[in-house]
Amino acid sequence: MNAPHLSTAAAGQAPLRFAEFVALAAALMALTAIGIDSMLPALPAIGTSLGVESANHRQFVITAFLIGFGTAQLLYGPLSDRFGRRPVLMIALATYVLTSAVAAIAGSFTLLLVARVAMGTAAAGSRVITVALVRDCYAGRAMARVMSLVFIIFMAAPIFAPTLGQIVLAAGGSWRTIFWGIGGVGGLVLLWFTARMPETLAADARQSLVPARVLADYGVMLRDRAAVGYTIATALLSGALFGFIGSVQQVMADVFHRPELLTTIFAGVAGTMAVGSFLNARIVMRLGMRMISHTAVSLLTLIAGLHLAVAVLGLETLWSFAALQALMMACFGLATSNFSAMAMEKMGAIAGTASSLQGFVTTIVGALIGAAIGQAFDGTTIPLYSGFLLMGALSLVVVAVTERGRMFRPS
Repeated sequence: MNAPHLSTAAAGQAPLRFAEFVALAAALMALTAIGIDSMLPALPAIGTSLGVESANHRQFVITAFLIGFGTAQLLYGPLSDRFGRRPVLMIALATYVLTSAVAAIAGSFTLLLVARVAMGTAAAGSRVITVALVRDCYAGRAMARVMSLVFIIFMAAPIFAPTLGQIVLAAGGSWRTIFWGIGGVGGLVLLWFTARMPETLAADARQSLVPARVLADYGVMLRDRAAVGYTIATALLSGALFGFIGSVQQVMADVFHRPELLTTIFAGVAGTMAVGSFLNARIVMRLGMRMISHTAVSLLTLIAGLHLAVAVLGLETLWSFAALQALMMACFGLATSNFSAMAMEKMGAIAGTASSLQGFVTTIVGALIGAAIGQAFDGTTIPLYSGFLLMGALSLVVVAVTERGRMFRPS
């Protein structure tokens, strides 16, 4: 497209070459991971600089972002369905850059948390509208394949973001420098999106912002069994993931006494999520979303039970922690790529609104569960893996109810 601002993607057809479309979608979604994970090595420095006495309270830097991220998703879907994907996302990306700068100059922990909520609010636009962009152009297994490829690139963010944060600190930079870097990345993505991505929502497909219409669209999603069930299952698994992200810095420092290995272990664990997504992209067209995701969440639950037993028996080591967590994250990648696609499968006519409601539920529920797991940290990994086991088991129950017991189907 030579003039993106004049173009609209045809239904079911990506407006860019496949590789660039996937790369840009991944970059947009990665802003969330960058906004969270690059902070992990800096949490102790933030606590010291801003007078945060409790180590567990430092986790609120993560939780505040997630609260803003989850709540704002309710707004972006209806707005993008009314005004189009392009203008709404451009405003969200510009706000992400601005609030990163506010966080960088925050002089108190309270102001930092306010800025983090605002950053999350801006990042929500990239999550909601990116899913809607993909759904505008793809459906069914093809959408699951695209989302898997997006997640492969997207997972490079949690692999490298903590490392970059650690490099900044090791080079004598402050935690404030990390926030300036986050804003810079957001600015580059904004420029890329503005230059290359045309509007994907046709003018005749725009929806009104009348509250009754928005509520009616929410009702459409809430009456769809698969959309509701797989959204809840994703929220439960996300809660376990957020619990890990919130407490991993303390686990490395207080349980294993190896804080310098945080970025290495975190990169290895996050890398297996990318492997899971890559594997899913290769096999989903042949095996189907249900067979893969149901198997993956079953394995995740079994591994979580094994890991909890290892921790309770006092057999936990740094390497058992890394290996078992990595296996769970591979299963997480296989499960959630397909859960998201199945939740959106029948939502093509209201992709933005449905994506926003699903994102709200998965993030807010996941953030609250993750905060509870993180605040339960007691110097061992037992609370963390009790959470993983419980969330895995509950997600299996939800999936079984959603499918009326007909699980592991090939299509």
